[in-house]
Amino acid sequence: MDISIKQLESDLWNAADNLRANSTLTAAEYKDPLLGLVFLRFVQNRHEDAKVKIQESLAINPRTGQKREVTKDDFVAAGSILLPEKAKYDYLAALPESENIAEAINNAMKLIEEEYPSLVGILPKNYQVFDSKLLRDLVRVFNKDTVKKAKGDIFGRIYEFFLMKFSMQGAGAQEGGEFFTPPSLVNLIVNFIQPDHGIIHDPACGSGGMFVQTAHFIQDHTPNKSVNEAITVYGTELKNNNTKLAKMNLAVHGIEGSIIESNSFYTNPHNLTGKCDFVMANPPFNVSGIDGKNKFLTEDARLPFGAPLTGKGTIGNGNYLWIQYFHSYLNATGRAGFVMASSATDASNAEKLIRQQLIETGDVECIVSIANNFFYTRSLPCHVWFFNKDKKAENKDKVLMIDARNTYRKVSGTIQDFSDEQLEGLTALINAFRGDSLGVSKNNEWFTEHFSDGKYTDVQGLCKIVNLDDIKSRGYSLTPGRYVGVDIDIDMDFDHAERMTEIRSELSELNKEASKLMEKILGVEL
Repeated sequence: MDISIKQLESDLWNAADNLRANSTLTAAEYKDPLLGLVFLRFVQNRHEDAKVKIQESLAINPRTGQKREVTKDDFVAAGSILLPEKAKYDYLAALPESENIAEAINNAMKLIEEEYPSLVGILPKNYQVFDSKLLRDLVRVFNKDTVKKAKGDIFGRIYEFFLMKFSMQGAGAQEGGEFFTPPSLVNLIVNFIQPDHGIIHDPACGSGGMFVQTAHFIQDHTPNKSVNEAITVYGTELKNNNTKLAKMNLAVHGIEGSIIESNSFYTNPHNLTGKCDFVMANPPFNVSGIDGKNKFLTEDARLPFGAPLTGKGTIGNGNYLWIQYFHSYLNATGRAGFVMASSATDASNAEKLIRQQLIETGDVECIVSIANNFFYTRSLPCHVWFFNKDKKAENKDKVLMIDARNTYRKVSGTIQDFSDEQLEGLTALINAFRGDSLGVSKNNEWFTEHFSDGKYTDVQGLCKIVNLDDIKSRGYSLTPGRYVGVDIDIDMDFDHAERMTEIRSELSELNKEASKLMEKILGVEL
């Protein structure tokens, strides 16, 4: 991303967050109304750009010598919204002090919903909770010249950036990452499965980040085709607030799609089994309390290998429901990429039997181990799984194992991600496995460091192509670390003797403290 865009993101966030810090609102209370203002500002920018392009493309009527009136359909085709005058950001920013700014913004949201039924009940309309001065100051934050002149998808990126920042604060999420998947993991999935056409599905879509990154991928790789011409997106999301975020996110990016609020465990609202070209997801991990006797679940065609029932006939963990859903949604040439709890690659009992059957389909293409601290408000490690129902014949009984736990860029003391170079290098591994062009730049130091001759080879501690016999011999485990080995990096400058002396000294002090504590405990009269 251009450095100026990063600076703009940072400046806008700092200004908006400083205003929140001086208010009585929590981050969770502040999040949706603030994103609503970002939405309003962006849709006017997009509206003005689209209006110019539409006018240029309209043919002149030879009979009247005039161009026809621009319609709402013209704006939809241009990936934009036809805005009523009183819903425009410029109108709101120019309101005199005597006017009720909160009421005007609430009305702007209502006017847009009247024009676009798919947004009814989605846009925030609670601006009366803001102090009037705070609200006007916020409106000014997004009305600076640099913001008004922002073109292309800059505002879409700002919207995603704000979502990320709120996720880091835990705003609106019981567990971090509930509505927002870190960009590095989304990019990894999109780069690996290359979703450039057809039906795209995310049955646990959160704020819709998978769809947004897919749109970026299409714009970068097939610029001659619009996003809405290339793909049709479908999302399912359990939580009402996340569903609203997803619909706003799609609207911000001009993506047409269907997002349904529903529980994927007990419904299949889009009826996409066997129909999807691509599936992407970051589902909630290790969900318990699922009703194993629910009639829909017991008859669900998305579970060809059965539900992961315990000996008591209950479902103690939902991971292998999700995993089967993702596989079952794919058509005969479909690909899937999804984030999953690390425990799933070695889970035993009923889950192991399901995993064995999945592996034996030949559709498991790659597993990537991810280090701690990729999620913003929790530090757990995870794996990213990839299915491909159109693997080449020679790869049908093979799986690419990648242990990327030592591949990361440290963003802060608690957050890590992949650098662009690392993402490109990891993507080159799946490209090599498929026999495609590596797609790696000559100056990629990460790739050169591991593959000095510029070609894929198994690298101890990083990657290995394993066959079905290898997997069988390890109890159908899909944990990359069990196959790639350990890359031991010895620090030759480390003074082991000095460190052992330090450890002995620390242990001696701890033993003395333990003895004193024991004396006090024994001296207590009962």
